[in-house]
This record gives sequence, C-alpha cells and structure tokens, in this order.
Amino acid sequence: MTRVICPACLGQRLNRIALAVKIQNKNINDAVNLSIDKAFRFFKNLKLSGSKKQISEPLLKEIEKRLGFMMEIGLDYLTLDRESTTLAGGESQRIRLATQIGSGLSGVIYVLDEPSIGMHPRDINRLIKNLKSLRDLGNSVIVVEHDEQTIRAADWLIDIGPGAGDHGGRVVFEGDLKKMKSADWRSKTLTGEYLSGKKTVNRKLKTDSPAGGEKFLEIVGASQHNLKNISVKIPLEKLVSVTGVSGSGKSSLVIDTLAPALLRHFYHSKEPIGKHKEIKGLEYIDKVAVVDQSPIGRTPRSNSATYTGMFDFIRDIFSQTKVSRMRGYDKGRFSFNLKGGRCDACEGQGYQKIEMYFLPDVYVECDECHGTRYRQEILEVEYNGKNIAEVLKMSVLEARKFFKHFPQLDSKLKLLEDVGLGYLKLGQPATTLSGGEAQRIKLSSELSKRQTGKTLYILDEPTTGLHFDDVAKLLGVLDKLVQRNNTVLVVEHELDIIKNSDWIIDLGPEGGEKGGEIVAVGTPSDIKKNKRSYTGKYL
Repeated sequence: MTRVICPACLGQRLNRIALAVKIQNKNINDAVNLSIDKAFRFFKNLKLSGSKKQISEPLLKEIEKRLGFMMEIGLDYLTLDRESTTLAGGESQRIRLATQIGSGLSGVIYVLDEPSIGMHPRDINRLIKNLKSLRDLGNSVIVVEHDEQTIRAADWLIDIGPGAGDHGGRVVFEGDLKKMKSADWRSKTLTGEYLSGKKTVNRKLKTDSPAGGEKFLEIVGASQHNLKNISVKIPLEKLVSVTGVSGSGKSSLVIDTLAPALLRHFYHSKEPIGKHKEIKGLEYIDKVAVVDQSPIGRTPRSNSATYTGMFDFIRDIFSQTKVSRMRGYDKGRFSFNLKGGRCDACEGQGYQKIEMYFLPDVYVECDECHGTRYRQEILEVEYNGKNIAEVLKMSVLEARKFFKHFPQLDSKLKLLEDVGLGYLKLGQPATTLSGGEAQRIKLSSELSKRQTGKTLYILDEPTTGLHFDDVAKLLGVLDKLVQRNNTVLVVEHELDIIKNSDWIIDLGPEGGEKGGEIVAVGTPSDIKKNKRSYTGKYL
C-alpha cells in the first residue's frame, strides 16, 4: 500500500474556506508546518491590538509555554504537524514528558522506560536537566536505563542481575554511584565494572587509519527532508557510523534514501526512495541487508525459532524419534502453523485473541492446550525426556546444551548468544519482543546466511536497549562481519560503537532545518579535533 498526497487539499487537510483565514499572512496550515523553534518565535513576536489582543493573550501564553518545554527537551527540529506514527519511541516519550513538566505537579512518581533511546549525548544532557527539574518540584523519577550519562546523573542506583533471563531477576546492588565504583562493589556488578573503567568496550582489530584510495559507495545530491543536497562517500569493508544530533538527517540519508535505493537495485523493491541524483560504486557490493527494529512477526505464532529457521531442525529431530516413526508422524505434525498436530482451539498460537472493540485486543492462554500450542498426542513424543512444547520454553543457552550434538542447530543458537540473546526463550512470541531484540534476531539470521564478502549491512541504532556488556558482544559480531570483507553501516548515538568505528560521517550541526549538512568525516581521532562537531566533543 502506498500513501499519496490528497490532490484536493494538497496535504493541507482543510478546505479553502478554513485556509483563507490568515494571521500575519499565515493560515493555520502554514503555522503548523513550522518547526517548533520557528513556531515559538512566530507566536512570541505576534503583535495584535484591541479586542484581538485581549482574546489572544492567555492563549499565546499557553502556546509559548508548551513550545518552550518542547525546545528544552531537544525537540525544536520537529514540525507541529508531524504525524505521531512517524515519531521515534524516544521522541514520543519526550513529548509526553514535556506535558508533565508543564503541569507543575508535585508528589508524583514518574516511571520512564529508556527515555534516552534515539538521543545524541548532547540531547541526553537536556533530558537529564529536565528530569532533575521534575525531581526538584518534589516528585520521584524512576528511570529504566542503559545510558551511561543518565546512570551517572542518578541519585540512587538499583542494579538487577547478575545475568539475563533465568540468570537474572535479583537485586545485585543498591546505592549511589560512588558506592558502585568503590573497590568493595565494582567487581560484584557488571554495571559497576564498566562505570569504574575496570572493563571497557573495545574492538580487537580496529585500525584508526584513513579510508583513502579504497572502494567507496557514494550517494550524490541527497536532498530528502532536511538534507542540503549533500554527497557522501562510504568506505567499503569498514565499520562506518553515521552520527549527529536528533533530527540531523541520519535516517533521511541512510534509511529513507540509501537503503530503499539499494533494495530496489538488487531486489526490485517498491519502497519509495528519498530524493537524490545517483549512487556510485554499486559494482563493489552484491548484496544488501537492512536490519531494522520492525517486528519479526505480528502474531504469537511467530518467534525467534521460526524466524531463524532453527525450528525446522528441531521438528526434524522430533520426527526421527521412535514414537514418531511408529505413529507415522512427519515433521509437519510438529508445526503449529499446520493442521494435524497443532491445537485446533487456538490454531497453534497458545493464546486466544479476545477483541475488546474500543480497547486493544487481549490475548489469554488457551483453555485446551494451556499455552503448549499442540494436541496431547503430539506432547507424548519426547526427545531426551522433553516434548516439543518444553523445548520451546528453553532459553537459547539451555537449548545449546540440550542440542550440543547437532552442529547446524548449535551454530544458529550460538549466533543468537553472540548478539546478546542467550536469555531469550525459543518460543517467545514475536509480539512480546522489544525493537532491539527483534533487530538482533534479524542480525543473527543474516549472519547465518552464506557470506559473499561483498555485503552491505545497514543497521539503525542496534544498541537500543543494550547494557555495556551487550554492546561489547554486538561489537564483536560486527567486527567479524568486517573481517570477512563486508561493510557495516550503522546509524548510531552510542559512543562505544562510534569510538570503535573505522570511519565516521557526522551530520548536523543541529536538527531540522539547521541540520542536513556534513559537519565532519574521518576517523574517530579526526572527528575529535573538529570543533563544529557535537559528536567530536563527546568523543
């Protein structure tokens, strides 16, 4: 399905009568088309007289107040008419935060889940300032967070662990930052080891050498959204980071322009392509893999085992058991997508969907199979004392031990462990996975495919929701791809990935209309020397 602009109103949503009403030569559509910082200046400088002034004064005061809060939390680049569905999770969370700061309430407990997602370190500083202002009003602010700046700014830390999944779930530390970094505590918690500098995130084979005279992929004349007709060279067979403050044009360049253009060239995709003149150097790559955070499936039947293809091997193993051969069960009987072995009541979902009409749909455990997805006779088939439903409840780490004699299956499970998903249950429904988990499952699936050595991997903020230790694991995986002569292009804010990149393309200098330019390109040491670059400052 492709969306096109309405030919009658040209995307303005209102009819000609409504658009004929103007204030200082701007109709309501012109006003909401302004970025937040421009809208703030427009309403602040609005000079009305007589009765108009009397009517508008309280309204203007409220408008300026709300726009001011949006600017304070680093959303000055957004336009007022920006559709909520196009906002990143971090952006929509910050908009809600702005409304709360504006309410001026006290005695409230605010719970925020990773508010720093998609934010440059410069913008995170603004966010911390606003969270502290909420605290100073007499509120409690509880933040679930992986970002180092936010952790260091907290008054009190609660560290959960020590590992993930079945290896976690305990409070390993409570106290302030000074206590966590003390000699007594820093070795008892992974977070403390990284915050104290005992452990660091480093690539083993990183070379901080200029990418000159090698193969390049070049985007010429990119002008999508706020991009200022820029041309960008991406060195191949390197780990390349595209950086910049929120709204600087990173996604416009990589996700909206380069990725769909390459997908159309190699796979005849119909995705719309951002405005640009041409892309040079396509002869140097033979494959492109875009690893984003979109869900791996939209029903509970989809999970990591089915997406990565390992479920085929598991079903083969169960179809070869003595009981299966006696009863004539083939591998199709162990599929929850086919009739025969799956529970007919829930059609293999393990849950039944109850439509709530005006509320979101609710999933409840199936009364027939009790969440196992299968008929009773299928659950009687066991391999090594476990039926197929029990295998799907295993974590990746448990499954590796259980299936250690099956090399093909073990290699797929090891890849999931390598990208930091050792805690994930094999049958965990896709609908319950976070964006970061879905992205890493896709990455492990791509890694399991035959390597050509000329592949371009495009990743959009792969560190979302990752602890320092998981970032280190992810970096190891990306490093392996580069060692095999592939190119990894990452849109990223995480400084540990950026400082370990071979090459950085820094966009900005600001967000929105003040962005869309190339601020700096080069190795991390080159970027550090550039005084215009916010990324360089934080590196």
